[in-house]
Amino acid sequence: MIILVQNPTKEELKGILEDAKTIAVVGLSGNPERTSYQVSAAMQKAGYRIIPVNPTVDEVLGEKSYPSLTDIKGKIDIINVFRRPEHLPQVAKEAAQTDCRIFWAQQGIVNEEAADYLQERDFTVIMDLCIKVAHATLVK
Repeated sequence: MIILVQNPTKEELKGILEDAKTIAVVGLSGNPERTSYQVSAAMQKAGYRIIPVNPTVDEVLGEKSYPSLTDIKGKIDIINVFRRPEHLPQVAKEAAQTDCRIFWAQQGIVNEEAADYLQERDFTVIMDLCIKVAHATLVK
């Protein structure tokens, strides 16, 4: 089966990354060995505010963690997801209840059902792409 999720162009991705200030990271681990932690630390170092979304931790990278996206007060520019593909439809439903309209699933993570759901709600959907790599290659 071929999964068809069309990511934005490089120019569009660059614009998204340049305009964004706050990234809510769903599934952000407090373990420095985990990819979610390493990628988020790099994005924080690049100047973004990171908001952890993980009900099992109180704080990550010096920021208060929230149990869900809907618990976050304030503006979110990008929702970056580090959850297995089968969890994406639930995360997408939560995302749709926020004011954010950019949903970014990390490298190796694709769920067509979630993508369709979000696109029907005017989201820009990015899947199977590492935000840290995109930032390093597109934003100078």
